[in-house]
Amino acid sequence: MHVSKIGIAAIAAAYVAVPLLLGSNNYVMSLIIAAMIVGGIALAWALLGNLGGMVSFGHSAFFGVGAYISALLTMKASMPVLVAMLCGGVGAVVASVAMLPVLRLKGPYFALAILAYAHIFKIIATEWSSLTGGSGGLASVPRLPEILSFDLGSKSGSYLLLLTLLLAFVAVYRAIRASHYGLALRAMHDSEDATRVVGVNSTLLKALMLFVSAFMTGVVGAFNVHYINFLEPDYAFNGLWVTLPIVAAIFGGYRTILGPLIGAVVVYLVDQLIFKSLIPSGHQLVLGALLVAMIIFSPSGLTPLLRKGLAKTATPQKETGRQAC
Repeated sequence: MHVSKIGIAAIAAAYVAVPLLLGSNNYVMSLIIAAMIVGGIALAWALLGNLGGMVSFGHSAFFGVGAYISALLTMKASMPVLVAMLCGGVGAVVASVAMLPVLRLKGPYFALAILAYAHIFKIIATEWSSLTGGSGGLASVPRLPEILSFDLGSKSGSYLLLLTLLLAFVAVYRAIRASHYGLALRAMHDSEDATRVVGVNSTLLKALMLFVSAFMTGVVGAFNVHYINFLEPDYAFNGLWVTLPIVAAIFGGYRTILGPLIGAVVVYLVDQLIFKSLIPSGHQLVLGALLVAMIIFSPSGLTPLLRKGLAKTATPQKETGRQAC
């Protein structure tokens, strides 16, 4: 109950306090939104790694495909932006279908194979210039719309829309993990052969996790392109959309649901607001050292440390209450 109250308070603060206190500061809001974009990819990456048992180096493929599909649907077919964003997620799922053959691979072989697909999609986006604009990119991508006189294209509007999307992703992740599919996926981590013996289709379950992860990443990519209003292949399929989310997920605790989001906000904001100002040209080295320290001293990530801290603060209150009784 204590944790649930904290969660409700945190969600309320995220929806109300952040826009009220920081909404007028465009720079800080831009950093928060960028951190949340990284967090969305980190959450999708962690879902695939935690439930699917697959480490991916190619989530930039889903990010880029989702961005391009949403941008092209709004520019070429005049589709409403919010509908196009969902279609971007569906497009990322379709792109992931091409990756199904590599599900037979394990460990680093799967990770490298997915990375190769990301490069293939980047080449397609670059060479298919008649549709994508090639290396010149797409300019004047439609911005996020107004709904009931509320501008989603503003910093506060973009933040609230992205926050809603991320909370929806968290709910989906939680529902999958709590279902019998989640139980089967966790059992597969111990022995995939044993789960096959009892009738679990491990390949199908892995494919479903790949689809869900791809959809989440594609929607985040679609949001991003309508947020920045520009897109080109080097940006859409940049390796940054792989490395930063992985760092954030591991730092926050990729085996937890909220860990990747918390890790992304902490890592990105600390890097941009503190490390970058202290060491403009080598700030990412400090970030790497911080990640190494976290892996050594808390392999489970930041989120379990926060839970332990909350448990310690709650314990004295319970003991005091018992003594009073």
